[in-house]
Amino acid sequence: MSPGHQIIGAIQLLLLLLCSLLLPTPSMTSLLKTETDDFIDWWQHAVFYQIYPRSFKDSNGDGIGDLQGIISKLPYLAETGITATWLSPIFQSPMVDFGYDISDFKSIQSEYGSMSDFEELVHTAARLGIKIILDFVPNHSSNQHEWFKKSAARAAGFEDYYVWADGQLDELGVRQPPNNWQSVFYGSAWEWNEQRKQYYLHQFTKEQPDLNFRNPVVVQAMDEVLLFWLNKGVAGFRIDAVNHLFENETLPDEPLSGQSTDPLSYDYTKHIYTKDLPEVLSMVQHWRKLLDDYTAQHPEDSTRIMMTEAYAGLTELMNYYEDSSGIMGSHLPFNFHFITDVNRESDARDFVYNVEKWLIYMPRGHAANWVIGNHDNPRVASRFGSASVDAMNMLLMTLPGVAVTYNGEELGMEDYRDISWKETVDPPARNAGELKFKMVSRDPVRTPFQWSNATNAGFSEAAKTWLPVHPNYLEMNLEAQQQAAKSHYRVYRSLIELRKLPILRRGKFSIEPLSRAVFAFKRTLKDYDTIIVVINVSGKEQLVNLTDFIDRPQQLIVEVAGVDSSYEPGQALSSSALTLAAHEGLVCKLLET
Repeated sequence: MSPGHQIIGAIQLLLLLLCSLLLPTPSMTSLLKTETDDFIDWWQHAVFYQIYPRSFKDSNGDGIGDLQGIISKLPYLAETGITATWLSPIFQSPMVDFGYDISDFKSIQSEYGSMSDFEELVHTAARLGIKIILDFVPNHSSNQHEWFKKSAARAAGFEDYYVWADGQLDELGVRQPPNNWQSVFYGSAWEWNEQRKQYYLHQFTKEQPDLNFRNPVVVQAMDEVLLFWLNKGVAGFRIDAVNHLFENETLPDEPLSGQSTDPLSYDYTKHIYTKDLPEVLSMVQHWRKLLDDYTAQHPEDSTRIMMTEAYAGLTELMNYYEDSSGIMGSHLPFNFHFITDVNRESDARDFVYNVEKWLIYMPRGHAANWVIGNHDNPRVASRFGSASVDAMNMLLMTLPGVAVTYNGEELGMEDYRDISWKETVDPPARNAGELKFKMVSRDPVRTPFQWSNATNAGFSEAAKTWLPVHPNYLEMNLEAQQQAAKSHYRVYRSLIELRKLPILRRGKFSIEPLSRAVFAFKRTLKDYDTIIVVINVSGKEQLVNLTDFIDRPQQLIVEVAGVDSSYEPGQALSSSALTLAAHEGLVCKLLET
């Protein structure tokens, strides 16, 4: 971290601490809202395991993961301790953006299986105590959807299903898009439709036209989609790209950002007219009411939940929980700060700052959540370094609230950066071209799950898989880690088992940077031994004195240690002279004396 960033970070942390003094709570240990309540709903302390279906398990030898493959591995999830999993899109799609371009919101993509396969998945998961969450992609459809075809033809009732606009002529009389809006995936966000003689908006690929949520008929149609899947037995939805749902109706040019000189780059402008508009919050609240009403009408079943994906400012994200009037929105607006705001260059203060700011801003009565990886960003082992995998999973699993794990992170899977241009399939990467594709490609994080050292890592018997398997699967695979005395998987499973303790469900919480290299946090609950988590984020060994943090010298007992740790579970340690190896984390129990 540069000196400038260190100064800014220190100022931000000071401001946050000053703000915390103004809150009606005596200390940071009181910042827990939901976790101190007597009642905790099923989702408020869950581990949500994200499955990328295309890469999880292939059951029919075509090189593509599918629903039967997922069904075959549900016992693995249950054995690991996972009680909820959310699936990236499985709906009918031309697969331009691998499922995020949906041509029928109520059908299963044939590559993945059938509706009966999905029903079997839900039934089998329920029998194993696992809830199924679906990806809901409301911002856009595929241009192959019947809705779009009818809208392009101006069919009655479908004229305004999408965002259409006339073009404009430049000084040479050449037709140009309505304004300077860019696609997230590079280039103009407008595409000319010859049939309709108008441009349509697409904030992602041109094959993903944006739906018009100012049209109540569209809102009703998407409500029916949610109800359709609720009736199939799903426990809720993760709503994709939610802050893109509305645009300024007058279509003004967006101001320049100064961050790029390329007018086709998404960074060229500030997206004040295409993201985070107030109407988005109203739509989220509308869907929350739909889910709450459905839950009330089916009291024999558990709460149906909504998780929202938005890369947005902290204040905007907190409004998704509830607005200033107390109207409820998302159960869990995803917290991406461990993805966007910290990396291998961050020091202990950065980690503490990103934990505290979420807890400080989060409205009372809600559950925190922590996302450390997903299908759009480099894996933990590649972002923080393979030596940090166990420590980062300790952080994720012992903080208060919900933990979200991307499939493979429990093994420490790594990005496969050597995927060639010929093998590349990710739309942003293809748009960037052969010289720059590696800078933006998401393919390296989406490679097949590494089950064993068999052909294609046990993922598929096909001669070729949709993306190549990382060559390190011969050593890095689940089967090997299950058989080893020490492994990332064994650490991960131990952490899930530890999460069952009431102290990690309801315990009070406090966190401090002990130095620039080390931070620690503790969970306390009456009648339980305090849990201490201490993490060294530096590349050097550190000698740590926890005496001030725990008030007096006391003995620590190791609960969970990393793969390369010299410590063993059950070992007694001194709290005043604790040696941590580079990138080491420890979860300990504090023996009260």
